[in-house]
Amino acid sequence: MSKFKFPTAFTILFALIAIVAVLTWVIPAGEYERQMNEALGSEAPVPGTYHEVESNPQGLTSVILAPIAGMYDPGLLGSSSSAAIDVALFVLVIGGFLMVLTKTGAIDAGIGWLLHRLEGREILMIPILMIAFAFGGTSYGMAEETLAFYALIIPVFIRAGYDSVTGVAVIMLGAGIGTLGSTFNAFATVVASQGAGIPFTTGIVLRFIILILCLAAGIAFVMRYAKRVKVDPSASVVADQAEENRRHFLKGSAGDDALPELTRTRSIILLLFGITFAIMIYGVVVLGWWMAEMSGLFLVMSIIVWWVGKMDEGSRMDEATFVETFVDGARDLLGVALIIGVARGVVVIMDAGKITDTILAGAEGFVSGLSEFAFINAMFGIQILMSFLVPSSSGLATLSMPIMAPLADFAGVGRDLVVTAYQSANGWVNLFNPTFAVVMGGLAIGRVSYDRWLRFVFPLLVILAVIICAALTVGAITDPGIDGSTTETSDTTSN
Repeated sequence: MSKFKFPTAFTILFALIAIVAVLTWVIPAGEYERQMNEALGSEAPVPGTYHEVESNPQGLTSVILAPIAGMYDPGLLGSSSSAAIDVALFVLVIGGFLMVLTKTGAIDAGIGWLLHRLEGREILMIPILMIAFAFGGTSYGMAEETLAFYALIIPVFIRAGYDSVTGVAVIMLGAGIGTLGSTFNAFATVVASQGAGIPFTTGIVLRFIILILCLAAGIAFVMRYAKRVKVDPSASVVADQAEENRRHFLKGSAGDDALPELTRTRSIILLLFGITFAIMIYGVVVLGWWMAEMSGLFLVMSIIVWWVGKMDEGSRMDEATFVETFVDGARDLLGVALIIGVARGVVVIMDAGKITDTILAGAEGFVSGLSEFAFINAMFGIQILMSFLVPSSSGLATLSMPIMAPLADFAGVGRDLVVTAYQSANGWVNLFNPTFAVVMGGLAIGRVSYDRWLRFVFPLLVILAVIICAALTVGAITDPGIDGSTTETSDTTSN
């Protein structure tokens, strides 16, 4: 009898699209009235206005077209996120940029230098990098941007004697836990606080506590796994792919032990690589850049790297080789680009079937009248469910906060706790959410199947959930209730 093989990410996502389409025939269609919320800068649901509307069940044609619609539909559910086609193009350009960089030998040379400097202490890369990615997550919700790092960081860990899962975990868990513990993230904390009618700094101490505890747990978890894999490679969840992964991620190197020399030209190229990401972060945080601008940046830097490489015979490429190399790199990430649109197809079906607001209305009724302890934990659970359906942090905040935050007034807890429950739940789910393109894209680049990622990350998910629930419970018990600013803003939130 043949051994069961877990389906690919594409199959899983198409199945989810079909399941949600079936639900549009079962769940009543409904909508909240929406009006402009000046604080959010977009339309938001008005509490108490939910009403049923004519159903719009989604059939076979809708299921087939959902991934395509998911590619080009911008701002689903009122979110400020880019259309998936923008993200997909960004991924393809990153693939081209990284392949050009690899062709110069700069990446392999840099890996060799780093491993030499950290000889015997390679494990330190895990806390250093996870803290760096967590800063990006907590400050601006670093997500799609992480896709640029996998092809660089995974080879480093494989060279150091670890596996591809270690590299994926450092990036995905580092940035994801940072987003889970967002402190001043404009796409999560700030948007949600505006929707709740409170300053985003309210509740920031509890969020810092959640961030520190969860990040410490994540670092310890990944380090423990990495140590075990280095001692016993068969302990890796991708042990059967070890040789194949080594060939894939270390292609083009001079051999297992003979890495290219870190010449002056290659050092300049690596410096340009670092400058590229510094410019990207500055552009996103300060200048308001998004996918188009970031794609343009990586395209320009690919050309600059090519020109600089002409200074060194070992890094030199003619024009035809440069173009061919860039296209080959984009081709390597084509599957990742396609999966991003498929992942958004679930949200397309929900939105077209008009069941998102019905689910939100059910959640509104479920938490009404609960005690402080029960309310905040139920809120965390509801936001987990909503995050599966609406993975976009800004989209979920815009959709749910105007409805859910005022309920805190009746439960006797501060609205800041609802914001914290929302962002913690959204960040927690997006560590493994199959409808979140960043998860499926990162796993595809790392060559880690979804079932193996679940097997690896499940114990940590339990630990993080316990930490979050404990923090929210303590916050609810010690919270004296509604502060003045909450009461004053409740009317403006609804209007």
